[in-house]
Amino acid sequence: MKEISNIPAEFKDTAAIFIAMGDEHRQRILLAFDKGEKLNILQIVSTTTLSRTAVTHHLKVLHNARVLDSEKVGKEVYFWINRSAVIEALQNVLTYIQNET
Repeated sequence: MKEISNIPAEFKDTAAIFIAMGDEHRQRILLAFDKGEKLNILQIVSTTTLSRTAVTHHLKVLHNARVLDSEKVGKEVYFWINRSAVIEALQNVLTYIQNET
């Protein structure tokens, strides 16, 4: 067994993504999106039993972790899954595991 004193570069930016995606409520929010779909807060709230305040909190966590992107259109904020960021994080971890085992 080798000692790990530093986190590998491939893992550096993944912790926030894995933490954000580890919560069941946030998983349900992500499952509400169809491929390429953009949803506003009210649309997301309608897919869950959570309050708007709770959904807003979970959206903030997902957005801060780069799992979701957003765009303000008029008074509405639309969210969508940042597939490239999630895929990159997962791929970096997979590549590290494949190369180290």
